[in-house]
Amino acid sequence: MNKVHNFSAGPAILPQSAIDASILALQNFSGTGLSLLEVSHRSKEYEAVVAEACQLVKDILKISNDYEVIFLQGGASLQFDMIPMNFLKPESSAAYVNTGVWAARAIKEAKMFGKVNVLASSEEKNYNFIPKDYTIPTDVNYYHCTSNNTIYGTEMFTFPNSPVPMICDMSSDIFSRPFDVTKFDMIYAGAQKNMGPAGATLVIIKKSFLEKANDNVPTMLNYKIHVENGSMYNTPSVFAIFVCMHTLRWIKSIGLEGMEVRNKAKADLLYAEIDRNPLFTGTVVKEDRSRMNVNFVLSDKALEAPFLKFCEERNLSGLKGHRSVGGLRASLYNALDIDSVQILVNTMQEFEKASTHAAVAN
Repeated sequence: MNKVHNFSAGPAILPQSAIDASILALQNFSGTGLSLLEVSHRSKEYEAVVAEACQLVKDILKISNDYEVIFLQGGASLQFDMIPMNFLKPESSAAYVNTGVWAARAIKEAKMFGKVNVLASSEEKNYNFIPKDYTIPTDVNYYHCTSNNTIYGTEMFTFPNSPVPMICDMSSDIFSRPFDVTKFDMIYAGAQKNMGPAGATLVIIKKSFLEKANDNVPTMLNYKIHVENGSMYNTPSVFAIFVCMHTLRWIKSIGLEGMEVRNKAKADLLYAEIDRNPLFTGTVVKEDRSRMNVNFVLSDKALEAPFLKFCEERNLSGLKGHRSVGGLRASLYNALDIDSVQILVNTMQEFEKASTHAAVAN
């Protein structure tokens, strides 16, 4: 079968090693004679998977013993509720920055539990930049940001020095580059972008911050309960965590420094073609362009459908923009090879020539 080049925003491309390991485990997991899909999550073989996955996160991000690492369910969206439920005090407030749809949804959910101070927003510019000129107040329970905005294609490359606990949704750029974990009191990420399949959510939380959590929280939404039970209070996402473990092994073999080199090269290659090619236009201010999600449009919207068909014929998949914004989006997550990006660039150049010839003929 001809290779399909996967630019989907998620569920996203995975390293081949993780896919191969999953196929074997579906047939016979860890010599148990059982499929991974039917093995007990309380078996010693599977408990070893969760333990290794958590340790790999710590190793890759150089996380100290001041933090806990757990895997939950419900995606990043459930975290929008769990965070204020656990950490927003009734008499206080929380600070948020609105940089896209998912940040806006986090704000909407937090407002159900207490006061929310929206420090800055890029909504009036269709979220095409990251706000920077704001001050984080000292009288809030926490500050929340979203490091990469999948739908609009912006990314935070630096983080503020927050005077209060900082929480970050890193769903679509975690493990894509080195960063200082110690700046954060909590990091969370849905797995289905850069570290595994849909169904698992990574949470990294500082122990001292966890101690400040509210007491009157439903059991299944209580971080303390999940930490105390090592991600095993209820049946975890068995298959998803297994694939995360193998993806994390692959990431560790490259290292975050190496991953950043890979991801920067891919993004630079594609953005250079967008800027050169008169048929295409970027949608984000250059300093905030995401390396993970490259958003662009056809200068002539009438060419969008023909271009997508042109891409499909060349086995380029997942390039249609999010339904809420349209246009085009190429997601360049960790496991995507630069060869796939080069084929996309070649296709853009071919389409340019074909469109020029068609215009001349007419």
